[in-house]
Amino acid sequence: MKIIRRTVLFTRNPGIRCVPRRLTVVGLFILCVASTARGQGSKADYERAEGLQAATRAKVFKTSVRPHWLPGGERFWYRNDLPEQAREFILVDAAKAERRPAFDHARLAEALGKAVGKPQKAERLPVERIVVADGGAIHFEAEGKAWRFDPTTGELKDAPLPVVEEPKEPSSRRGRREASQESPRADDSPDGKFAVVVRDRNVVLREKATGESTPLSFDGSEVDAYQPRVFWSPDSKRFVALRTARGDRRVVQMIESSPRGQLQPKLHEQDYLKPGDKVAVTRPRLFDVEGCKEIPIKDDLAPNPWSIDEFRWSPDSSRFTFLYNQRGHQVLRIVTVDAKTGEVKPIVDEQSKTFIDYSSKTYALHLDKTHELIWMSERDGWNHLHLIDAGSGKVKNQITRGPWLVLGVERVDEELRQVWFRAGGIHADQDPYHVHYARVNFDGSGLVALTAGDGTHQIDYSPDRKYLVDTYSRVDLPPVIEVRKVEDGSLVCELERADASALKATGWKPPERFVAKGRDGATDVYGVIFRPSTYRKNQKYPVIESIYAGPQGAFVPKRFTSFHPHQALAELGFIVVQIDGMGTNWRSKAFHDVCWKNLADAGFPDRILWMKAAAEKDKAMDLSRVGIYGGSAGGQNALGGLLTHPEFYKAGAADCGCHDNRMDKIWWNEQWMGWPIGPHYAEQSNVTMASKLQGKLLLTVGELDRNVDPASTMQVVDALIKADKDFDLIVFPGADHGAGGSPYGERRRRDFFVRHLLGVEPRSQ
Repeated sequence: MKIIRRTVLFTRNPGIRCVPRRLTVVGLFILCVASTARGQGSKADYERAEGLQAATRAKVFKTSVRPHWLPGGERFWYRNDLPEQAREFILVDAAKAERRPAFDHARLAEALGKAVGKPQKAERLPVERIVVADGGAIHFEAEGKAWRFDPTTGELKDAPLPVVEEPKEPSSRRGRREASQESPRADDSPDGKFAVVVRDRNVVLREKATGESTPLSFDGSEVDAYQPRVFWSPDSKRFVALRTARGDRRVVQMIESSPRGQLQPKLHEQDYLKPGDKVAVTRPRLFDVEGCKEIPIKDDLAPNPWSIDEFRWSPDSSRFTFLYNQRGHQVLRIVTVDAKTGEVKPIVDEQSKTFIDYSSKTYALHLDKTHELIWMSERDGWNHLHLIDAGSGKVKNQITRGPWLVLGVERVDEELRQVWFRAGGIHADQDPYHVHYARVNFDGSGLVALTAGDGTHQIDYSPDRKYLVDTYSRVDLPPVIEVRKVEDGSLVCELERADASALKATGWKPPERFVAKGRDGATDVYGVIFRPSTYRKNQKYPVIESIYAGPQGAFVPKRFTSFHPHQALAELGFIVVQIDGMGTNWRSKAFHDVCWKNLADAGFPDRILWMKAAAEKDKAMDLSRVGIYGGSAGGQNALGGLLTHPEFYKAGAADCGCHDNRMDKIWWNEQWMGWPIGPHYAEQSNVTMASKLQGKLLLTVGELDRNVDPASTMQVVDALIKADKDFDLIVFPGADHGAGGSPYGERRRRDFFVRHLLGVEPRSQ
């Protein structure tokens, strides 16, 4: 076993020794590609990898448009920043589907040069912003003065810059964007006559005019106290107070071995609940002001809360509602309480045999005017929106439906009865992880996809929401920018296609998108492949998987960027892949449910099949030499791959892993592994399975990791030592979560894979 107890935490400066100093980083990158040594893991490979980010920086142009809308809401201008600090100004008339230069740049340069007495270049006009006035005149600031330029006559003269406000969206069309509304959390009643205070852990009502105080509760105690947080009914006749029973207090202690400013180690502590710990339990209590009494509320519909929140009174003060999330996350309810009787009943009673993804797929909007509720649910197998009668709880209709999912609600227009939202998979012929935008009526009719291009999208509406500026890209497609009509999503005109010619001139190659069937033989599994710029199809390359299988999200990159850290690793002579296997988020409920009480699975059956399918297509992928690495949940996955699939993964680097789900934070682990704590927690622990290690392992951890208890890694170390297993360990003094991603940690991880998958000493050639 190799243990290193000291590390360097500053960025390394490797230097450039293979070419003269005057050669640029870009030149170095191109030269190394052209004259590559095929040994893999060589000095040239390392230098190319280390220079990659600098070589590809600022090499793509026309990647974004910031529209400046003009009065009337149909025209806007924007500025393009071009290579060698050149720039151009563009004017767009959406109503006419026209895009053109905002003015004659050469003519303005000539006029401005004469006015200021020095030549101006048309492609480098010293103009930061412009104002397009009625009639087409261009106002701008340059050379410390304000100017007015008439594009028709070419006349340029001094003139103050007019103040022109961009048009705003009419208030009647702004809609509702909030997921819920809580009554003000003020101690004072809405009519200003009363205040509620907590005294000796009990609720006291104080009449503000007289100062007279009346105790309303007597059961508060040190371990079950009322909180200084109340929710008044709009008519000031009743209020809801919260009483919280104390839970466990677990303290994680960490020793900082090398603190700054002192020689001796330093002890750190933090509160940190873990799965199975007793949580604080909050319950609502209803009080009547006039009768100075409590109105009892039965706990039948909220017997075992993980949380109770989102308290909300109806406008007529007849009832209040709250959101109940049951511990174990298999029950999620909106409960309504009658203000006079305390009677409870559910408006929504969401239940699942596995889990409800409350942390990323919860949305509830009360529509008071129509006594309706918009509710998000996966009850039909996909994440969709439902319209519910807020009185009876009956589902009036499903707003969205189909084999795709709602990613989030952007806006609700109660007047037009429309929902504007983000969607995944709404275009069946595209990658289902692409983010698209859409609109639909409350009754489920009139679904309009506002975006269409084959990529993941980001949009910017015109102030009156008649048009949108849509920017989309893929890992293999630089940004494309369009103007589209909001009415029907139709294309108005294309504005820009990003210019990546300078990037491609460096030898840059885009990652490959790849799709293969998962374990069921039917479900598509998506990923990307990064190859070295020196790639030769007749050569063999070890494969390294970058893994993060956390069920809270999906992690394969979708948007375009000129630099991926995966590419730098690939430059050393590897093929690097990243995959979203089953059990990760943002697909169907069935896809997601694979993780339920099953985090050790980590989608490995899908990942391995995916790599085998990719290797069938590309014989350069050597699946006899497969590595894996990740951090946090990915650290758990990386070691888990070595332990559960040793026939496939031969070397793994695990950083700050939550190796035992009983050791990590309570909310994340109980969300996916369930509650109460069952034997599956121990059975799937990397500590329990440590004796199965066969491949090469690098463990890294920060000794002050405040996200994942660093003892989780050290318990793996203990188990490996007891099982007489060889491994490498780096403990980073004073470092927090993700220490393995530091410059030193990344260098050691690269060296680890070069040694164990390429079989050479790093930089030895």
